[in-house]
Amino acid sequence: MLQDLQALVAPALAERLTLVINHVLAAEPAATARLRPHAGRELALQIERWPALLPAPPRLAWRVTPAGMLEWSGVDGGAAPELAVHLEAANPALLVARALGGEAPPVQIDGDAQLAADVGWLIQNLRWDVAADLERLFGPAVGSTIHRIGSTLARALRSALDLASKGAGAFGERLRARNP
Repeated sequence: MLQDLQALVAPALAERLTLVINHVLAAEPAATARLRPHAGRELALQIERWPALLPAPPRLAWRVTPAGMLEWSGVDGGAAPELAVHLEAANPALLVARALGGEAPPVQIDGDAQLAADVGWLIQNLRWDVAADLERLFGPAVGSTIHRIGSTLARALRSALDLASKGAGAFGERLRARNP
């Protein structure tokens, strides 16, 4: 039953992620201009060291459209990707907290050199302007308040997860020292 639920939820999450990525791309004309020459090419996000206790993420691969946007390749995928972006995800909560704080995740990019250079530029330079979107939805006063509160919560979560991660690492080292 859990697998059936995951089979329904995972594609929906991948499609929503694609919408968010395309929203960020569309807000920056230089981003879509960098991707347009790569129309028809496929790139994949390879999530590494995903915690075994969590449901496996769906296949995350996209085809570049002629408009310089991304189209999710689906659960079964399409062609072999010309580019693989490797993302370390041993601590998904910390990864999300850092992303919410505007910090680009450390990645390794393998594949076509020009596509890799353009995707690397996107990773380094594109940021979701959450404040502007909130202001468009709720107006300037409410939008800026929501953004300030969200930013404060994201910083607090990131700090807590950083401390927990460091504490867990130190605890593991103490265990190894006691039981060589």
